[in-house]
Amino acid sequence: MSPSHELLQRLPDGTVKQVNPFTGTQVWTMPGRGKRPLPAALDEPTPLPPGGVADSCAFCPGHHLDNPPEKARLVRDGDGWRTLTGLDVSQLDATEPDFRRIPNLFEICSADYWRLNHGVLPTQEVQERAREYLADPDGRAHLDRVWRLKHRLQKETGDPSAEDLLRAAVGWLGTTHELVIPRRHHVDGATDTAQLASSGELTVSEHRAYFSMSVQAMADLYRSNAAVRYVSVFQNWLKPAGASFEHLHRQVVAIDEVGAHVDGAADTLARNPNAFNEYLLDVAIEHGLVLAANDHAVAIAGFGHRYPSIEIYSLADRQEPWRLSPVQLDAMSDLVHAMHAAGGARLSCNEEWHHRPPQLDEGPVETDLPVPFRIVLKWRISTLAGFEGATKIYLNTLSPWDVRDRVLPELERLRAEGRIAGMRIGDECRLPKGSIPV
Repeated sequence: MSPSHELLQRLPDGTVKQVNPFTGTQVWTMPGRGKRPLPAALDEPTPLPPGGVADSCAFCPGHHLDNPPEKARLVRDGDGWRTLTGLDVSQLDATEPDFRRIPNLFEICSADYWRLNHGVLPTQEVQERAREYLADPDGRAHLDRVWRLKHRLQKETGDPSAEDLLRAAVGWLGTTHELVIPRRHHVDGATDTAQLASSGELTVSEHRAYFSMSVQAMADLYRSNAAVRYVSVFQNWLKPAGASFEHLHRQVVAIDEVGAHVDGAADTLARNPNAFNEYLLDVAIEHGLVLAANDHAVAIAGFGHRYPSIEIYSLADRQEPWRLSPVQLDAMSDLVHAMHAAGGARLSCNEEWHHRPPQLDEGPVETDLPVPFRIVLKWRISTLAGFEGATKIYLNTLSPWDVRDRVLPELERLRAEGRIAGMRIGDECRLPKGSIPV
């Protein structure tokens, strides 16, 4: 029996059964459900005042002092972008950032986590910057404001000492959990609260900058802490996907384990180095599930996921995102951007990044295994319930073919309107099997 039949099959009654080749996850799609409208994960829209709302949440312009000190910002520089780092409080209003890197107020792995579990201390540069920030009256006021905000959200009271603020500043400036945040909450000219500035509403150039800044954050976190084994990158869009704010943002989190996805991929690749082709891309090609491609990346309707999914694969020889050329990175960005635009701003979804970490040789995984850089978009349109928990078989509303049939017309429309980058769509792709480098 071929891998294609074992992993993705249609039964005579129309039921679709899928198996994820790397996790073993079993998914069924029952016939007759794929034509239902996708649920909108937004509250009933309310009108915005003329000109929209400039300060809808803590991530919006005007609320920068509600966030911990910035790591970096991107500002427009002609037709390109310029990165600014190390800004003092007095410099924050001198430029208008289109994208910012800031510490997460509630990080997953704190400075104490790395110090107590791994003996990793903040760098001398971080400690000096924290002391300088605290010595500036405006900087001290900023740290005090954010310290109080965090403790108020934690239902704690009290006044911070100078030592408390220094400790907080060191933790934030040396954070291993960052957010990458675009400027806009709503699209320009929005008239109601539902007109959110989602990934798909960014321009091609803006999404490339957003994407590149996220990759730079990954690289910085790997370099800054020798105990980091993996940097997880993800984006939760709207509340069903776990978002706290309806303001677009991506999270970049360093952890001290590679995680089950890397282990599972490595275990499969150890048995078959061509697994990502034979068990995924080639199966998608055989079943007509290729959505779009350009010279350096390909997007397919995914299978074997708990939710209807789209997978975007880099076709570059290098696996680590920070080693890709700007052209190769832009190619990935363009397909991710197009798939978000095709889903629409009202569709809740998770964006998950998967890559080969640079320190695989220090663990149980062989370093030369060809783990490709890939991104999975999961549409959060169903609620897991008792059947899934009892059987570990997951019911998807949409089959991979349903996802394809919804996405392809949207990609055609978006390309015709000039809202996405140039790319080959559907049958135009003509992608040969075995295209993921091994």
